[in-house]
Amino acid sequence: MDIADIKDEDLKRCAEFHGHICPGLTIGFRAAQYAKKLLELTFSEDEDVVCVSENDACGVDAIQVLLGCSAGKGNLLFHMRGKQAFSFYNRKTGKSVRLVLKADKGDMERDEWQQELMAIPDEEVFDVKEVTFKLPEMAKIFVSYPCEKCGEITAESFIRLEGGKKLCLDCYEEYSRFS
Repeated sequence: MDIADIKDEDLKRCAEFHGHICPGLTIGFRAAQYAKKLLELTFSEDEDVVCVSENDACGVDAIQVLLGCSAGKGNLLFHMRGKQAFSFYNRKTGKSVRLVLKADKGDMERDEWQQELMAIPDEEVFDVKEVTFKLPEMAKIFVSYPCEKCGEITAESFIRLEGGKKLCLDCYEEYSRFS
């Protein structure tokens, strides 16, 4: 399917951002739309909406476009588990939900899978579950220091002390007697 052929304007915006339409993008699109409905979400100007994605696949792009969650803003976090699962939080209401893909591609071809994902009801696409961890705190702004070895400016949360010197993680030599 070509982007120009997409009828749904929100899906078209997602595909334009992502660069093409694909089943992975559609999964994220459906997750964002379903979360909007379940949690009364709107586009997040700050950190009112939070998404914790358990993958870094195509669907995350749709979540950025539709919900305003982004890594730079601090309201798109990755808890890498290799699952098509997304936890959404509404800071204004305190509500949250974890959506886990249950629809199965089976032996469908890519285009057929794409059409199936768009056609079936939300309840057939995702299992609705309770979130598995508490709402992440708001993003912090850290003081930064130059690494005393390479000179690159590094946030204090990523600085390690070695021999009394502040070193970035690239210059710091981890010490462990167990491997």
